[in-house]
Amino acid sequence: MFTISDEQGEYLVKLARQIIEYNLGLKEKPTKIQDSVLNEKCGVFVTLNVHEKGAYGLRGCIGLPYPVKPLIDAVIEAAESAAFNDPRFPPIKESEMDDITIEISVLTPPEPLKIENPDDYLRNVKIGRDGLIVGKGYRRGLLLPQVPVEWGWDSQNFLTQCCIKAGLPRDEWRRPGTEVLTFQAILFKEEEPNGKVSRHNID
Repeated sequence: MFTISDEQGEYLVKLARQIIEYNLGLKEKPTKIQDSVLNEKCGVFVTLNVHEKGAYGLRGCIGLPYPVKPLIDAVIEAAESAAFNDPRFPPIKESEMDDITIEISVLTPPEPLKIENPDDYLRNVKIGRDGLIVGKGYRRGLLLPQVPVEWGWDSQNFLTQCCIKAGLPRDEWRRPGTEVLTFQAILFKEEEPNGKVSRHNID
């Protein structure tokens, strides 16, 4: 099973910060290290959170769900997109960087859940372990494994929220032709802005 060390995870988080600061004109372009593990193709998401005067909130989150690029390149692309191209937020400004923490979710390849009837999803989706992709046609909704833990959702709420994110009816996961895929994530994040990077257990 694919895994990465604490040192590799720390490198990826720092790389994400460096590439954002490079795009803001604050740092020189970072040099990619030669590492066979980090050059394996892997899905990844980069999440930016605001820590300012006791406030906490999402500031950007974009990634590549499928293993289509080497992990280092995927982190660079996702970090730039989360900082500057998340349609929910304006682009990150230089003045915000001291209040932003960065987390990296390295993903296993999404796999479809095979079930006999829709209620089986409720038993097979494990909160704290699984991320979800719910899709039908061109619509897709993805939520990372840490999201239902942070919001206190059960499996049904998790499935419902993925449908909503996809722009589908709330109970579309119960209907024929809807695809439900699961994946897992290895999570590393800064404890404070530009601070210590730690591996986190999602549950």
